[in-house]
Amino acid sequence: MLREILRGRDFRRLYATRLTSQLTDGVFQVALAGYVFFSPERQTSAGKAAAAFAVTLLPYSVLGPFAGVLIDRWQRRQILVWTPVTRAVLVALIAALVAAGEDGVVFLAGVLMVLGVNRFFLASLSAGLPQVVRREHLVTANAFSVTSGTVIAFAGAGLGYLLRDVSGAGDRGTALILLAAAGLYLLAGLVATLLPRRVLGPQLDEAPVQTREALGNVLHGLVDGGRHIARRRPAALALAAISFHRFLYGIVLITTLLLCRNHFNSDPEDGLATFALMLGVSGAGFFAAALVTPIVVRRISKQAWIAWLLGGGAVSLLVLGTPFAEAPWAAGAFALGVVSQGVKLCVDTILQEAIDDAYRGRVFAVYDMLFNATFAAGAAVAAGWLPVDGVSYPTLGVVVAAYGIGALIYRGLTSRAAATVP
Repeated sequence: MLREILRGRDFRRLYATRLTSQLTDGVFQVALAGYVFFSPERQTSAGKAAAAFAVTLLPYSVLGPFAGVLIDRWQRRQILVWTPVTRAVLVALIAALVAAGEDGVVFLAGVLMVLGVNRFFLASLSAGLPQVVRREHLVTANAFSVTSGTVIAFAGAGLGYLLRDVSGAGDRGTALILLAAAGLYLLAGLVATLLPRRVLGPQLDEAPVQTREALGNVLHGLVDGGRHIARRRPAALALAAISFHRFLYGIVLITTLLLCRNHFNSDPEDGLATFALMLGVSGAGFFAAALVTPIVVRRISKQAWIAWLLGGGAVSLLVLGTPFAEAPWAAGAFALGVVSQGVKLCVDTILQEAIDDAYRGRVFAVYDMLFNATFAAGAAVAAGWLPVDGVSYPTLGVVVAAYGIGALIYRGLTSRAAATVP
């Protein structure tokens, strides 16, 4: 099946666009993490980490409704061409700020714009995939392309870490890494030009009048998309499941950041190396999920697999997280990587199958908004009580219990919904 998908020329071009951009995302994010969280001159606390997540995730998540309307209106191929170019210009400007030692409001605003533009890019990738892959191949195509993108982002993080070793951990070294990222973003835009202009849609002849008018009435368009989701119960439950998971994942990730920075290590550079290791191990879990998920969902439903994954998250954190030791925590990061990517692959496919093409842009933009907003909310909630070293048995216990209860509730609701289908 994968061989048949890869024979599609337009799929290969879309896939190459994703890989180039997400490789660059990894380089960019490591540069930022080193500058903000693991600089010897900057002390990291739970509150500071949560504030950074909020600044970089919550505001640009508000762009979700606008992105959805435009993705349902503009040619998605053009969005894939021009958003990386825009990001390249912004990243070059951020590099200049970093070289000058700026880390205040202007710096954060620049980061905000870079990440905000990415909403258009990622939502266009998801909305355009069904245009280049047959419906019965969507699960495999999602598993392959989305997970490859995530893994290549981890590889980009490794590349960024190597560049940091070469250029140095100071402000000028970080600026050089950012300039390299700007060049790679330009390359991603160039790769996207290989796609035919109209191949990714949207198919506006399928759209109701509301879609054509939504550009002038964004909120109306969002409400219209929400009603479309509400009429499709599997899609609504899938969005609820991944939002729930991302909230808990936000708590776990900020805990991991603090453990690497202040508990497992005393030196900031060692902390960054440990955090990079945790991300790499988690990336391996993402890859494992891509291999396993298509096989599993051919035997059980996507909804059943999501429930099993959430339950697996509870077990892995209980067994591997409670020692608060580096090696077991890394094993837990792998397990949670499997959970995270497995749930995402199932949710992506459920939405692609359940949502009409005329609404996909708005739905996936709302999906992105929830994906990031719930993550930032989890980090913000955890910041209220996490100690500076990240070691908190009550917090871990709450997360474990929540995963277990969430798995049971989701399985019950989806089973009931399936039983009512005539």
